[in-house]
Amino acid sequence: MARTRFAPDRGLTYRMLSTMFLIGLLYVVFVAVLLVVLRGAWPLVVLIAGGLFVAQFWFSDKIAMFGMGAHEVTAEEYPQLHGAVDRLCALADMPKPRVAVADSDVPNAFATGRNQKTAVVCATTGLLHRLEPEELEGVLAHELSHVAHKDVAVMTIAGFLGVLAGFLTRIGLQIGLFGGFGGSRDDEDDDAGLALLLVIAVSAVVYAISFLLTRILSRYRELAADRSAALLTGRPSALASALTKVTGPISAIPTRDLRQAQPFNAFYFAPALASRQSMGNLLSTHPTLERRLEQLSEISLELGHR
Repeated sequence: MARTRFAPDRGLTYRMLSTMFLIGLLYVVFVAVLLVVLRGAWPLVVLIAGGLFVAQFWFSDKIAMFGMGAHEVTAEEYPQLHGAVDRLCALADMPKPRVAVADSDVPNAFATGRNQKTAVVCATTGLLHRLEPEELEGVLAHELSHVAHKDVAVMTIAGFLGVLAGFLTRIGLQIGLFGGFGGSRDDEDDDAGLALLLVIAVSAVVYAISFLLTRILSRYRELAADRSAALLTGRPSALASALTKVTGPISAIPTRDLRQAQPFNAFYFAPALASRQSMGNLLSTHPTLERRLEQLSEISLELGHR
């Protein structure tokens, strides 16, 4: 982690390293299986794997900004937003990231970028219209904590294996549906069909494991960012108030808007769909609102005893 005044989190560091190790090991096994099964097609495997990784990692900020309809804004256009980011960066002793706004009624915020030089902190217009200045600073401090802890780069790398496995699963299913799974009597066709089925099966298993590992890490990093933001600003109650305000109005947003935002849940300050609408906490990118408020209440007591 770059040297800032954000509180260090050994638990987050340990979980990041553990998750990256497990996903790295899974990646090596996955590629090895593909090379053995596909044999002569190994250059294609390397090309696809390398190309997807470079694109996802190097252009993560541009992909996220485009996907969420965000655009960079100047201090003249959004003085309150820039002023809050300026104060927090000075307080945290960290470089100021680019500041962006997404024209969406979904009240939320996110950070993206592979490092501090390419980092972007974005707030939606829905968030800016609903929060008081102290609440907005709490949300922005949460997002700046992600930048300081290099969460975005870690989650991009961690999520890459799932993207690759999901991509190969879809390609394999399409080839199988249109080309058959070796249903002829030709031995070579039978071998090709079995190889295709094996690739699909392995890809699906790898995707599921990678998905669960990144979700576990994502939930912890959200708690870590809440804690860092609360300690930096010294106002955990303001962050708790912002969380309550953000989570409440989301349920009233049109379903179409929520569906457009949902694919980017992992980036957001709060999930686009409330926890009661999700398939369970195990699959969620964020802890429950109750857990986050409970932690902030504990931090309030800690700060009160100092």
